[in-house]
Amino acid sequence: MANRLAQTTSPYLLQHADNPVDWWPWSPEAFEEARKRDVPVLLSVGYASCHWCHVMAHESFEDDETAAYLNAHFVPVKVDREERPDVDAVYMEAVQAATGHGGWPMTVFLTPDAEPFYFGTYFPPEPRHGSPSFQQVLEGVTVAWTDRREEVAEVAGRIVADLAGRSLVHGGDGVPGESEVAQALLGLTREYDEQHGGFGGAPKFPPAMVVEFLLRHYARTGAEGALQMAADSCSAMARGGIYDQLGGGFARYSVDREWIVPHFEKMLYDNALLCRVYAHLWRATGSDEARRIALETADFMVRELRTAEGGFASALDADSEDADGRHVEGAYYVWTPEQLREVLGEDDAAFAAAYFGVTEEGTFEEGASVLRLPGDAGPVDAARVAGVRARLLAARDERPHPGRDDKVVAAWNGLAIAALAETGAYFDRPDLVERATEAADLLVRVHLGEVARLTRTSKDGRAGNNAGVLEDYGDVAEGFLALAAVTGEGAWLEFAGFLLDIVLEQFTGEGGQLYDTAHDAEQLIRRPQDPTDSATPSGWTAAAGALLSYAAYTGSEAHRTAAEGALGVVKALGPRVPRFVGWGLAVAEALLDGPREVAVAGPVGGELHRTALLGRAPGAVVAAGEGAGAEFPLLVDRPLMGGEPTAYVCRHFVCVAPTTDAGELAAKLGG
Repeated sequence: MANRLAQTTSPYLLQHADNPVDWWPWSPEAFEEARKRDVPVLLSVGYASCHWCHVMAHESFEDDETAAYLNAHFVPVKVDREERPDVDAVYMEAVQAATGHGGWPMTVFLTPDAEPFYFGTYFPPEPRHGSPSFQQVLEGVTVAWTDRREEVAEVAGRIVADLAGRSLVHGGDGVPGESEVAQALLGLTREYDEQHGGFGGAPKFPPAMVVEFLLRHYARTGAEGALQMAADSCSAMARGGIYDQLGGGFARYSVDREWIVPHFEKMLYDNALLCRVYAHLWRATGSDEARRIALETADFMVRELRTAEGGFASALDADSEDADGRHVEGAYYVWTPEQLREVLGEDDAAFAAAYFGVTEEGTFEEGASVLRLPGDAGPVDAARVAGVRARLLAARDERPHPGRDDKVVAAWNGLAIAALAETGAYFDRPDLVERATEAADLLVRVHLGEVARLTRTSKDGRAGNNAGVLEDYGDVAEGFLALAAVTGEGAWLEFAGFLLDIVLEQFTGEGGQLYDTAHDAEQLIRRPQDPTDSATPSGWTAAAGALLSYAAYTGSEAHRTAAEGALGVVKALGPRVPRFVGWGLAVAEALLDGPREVAVAGPVGGELHRTALLGRAPGAVVAAGEGAGAEFPLLVDRPLMGGEPTAYVCRHFVCVAPTTDAGELAAKLGG
């Protein structure tokens, strides 16, 4: 019989709807039930494409005996971290503080007042590697709850007090300047992997936000070292196993330093951020490889992640069925020499093996290899490569596909809108701009809907129950502003302004600091507030970037002041942990450059408009349109010169002479 999760919209929660565990979604009623029964709450947090979440579910939550014990002694609560990033953040902070590490699945035991007192991540069904079994943990917590209640209460109280005491130093006075940015660059240089690109060791994550900062820094200062780190990292990822050499798009991370073997799940946010980064790298260097990766990644998102309603789904699973019907990681993507021969015949298989680095020993498990471009095959016949790729892709398409998490997350769709709009504009692909516009329409129609506040998720065109958090407002506003620049439609600027006004009213605290949840959101044991990037830009700096752009478009002093106040945290953290405030540093570059305001009085999509969009000046905003009906404040009183389309470039309240010449405009926006 299905449990309460059957009524939810989250694909992750729905995966657990038929468990014998009597799951509750996160709700006041669940805690009321725990209070009434005088039992603790078991909080289990995960997400739909999480490999070890599936493993623990299969081993423990689908087991009748374990479920019976759980139901008798606990109120079990299941949370999709992608739907409730606020709940996830607060308890993850507690797990990391208590154990020194965190991850998913996250397993936390709470009092009926939602105070945590015992923590873990994955627990196996039998004791192993020094870790107790899940059953032992459940029994141990039950004994502590029954026999040592005062001790439990004391631990919970201490943890909550410790979390409450972690107030943020938000940089106090002033915005990041040349000195902080230079220190950040130096810090990145120290952590840069000269041999393989990227930063740090294994596991290695794609550093999209850091690359964005490096490209902007190069554009503003001409620092070749910054461009080199950005270009070499992007090239190493593009040639590695982290990139899908047949179907395009990036996996979540590489388990090794060399980018060879990925963790195979493909997330919307990684692909949106990286698509945009490669498009910007092409804008900076003209690299054919960067152009190819940007377009293939955009096409992957549209082909594999687009939903029937025009939004973009969250993720593809890492696991799928192999030839023996087993559910294993990477089965859809990896190849043995024998499988190449079956599809391609001897000659082409030998060619493909050399080109894609497929060996007899294999680079992955059981003799299979992840396709990559090791680059030691010498000059190759491009037509032959294209033919081989097409045949392998068609054969792969016959394999059982990985599952898809179909929920639409507002923030990640905002990132996808920005990426597709810009990639479409740069490479003359109006279809991509159209897909971006359709996703933006869905966000306005379903996620804003009647309530005039942003809902975090939707599924099948139905809005979920969870309020948008700061990253939703920041990233969706960023997407709308990029769409406004590309399409010349002022409505997107207005929608961005609407969202950013809510940021000013509901998410802003004293001294410019920002909170991840609104003033009127559900009160958790601590109000989450994290200015550092994770796999996506932090809500704090995403909002700062959108506020800064909006101020440049409109001249709004309130939005400019809020952006500058929010960037105090980048002044504090940039020099110390630059890898984790990449987006904040990118926004700081825009602030240091102005940002520039470009008004094109002339046709949308015309030569001057395209030249403006291709300008490399960090964070420059572009408004284009003709005549008295022009939809942007920047276009007011900007006449055509001699009847010709005319571009106006201003920054810091100073404008240079208008021009009708595309070459001259490009020079003004070169950085």
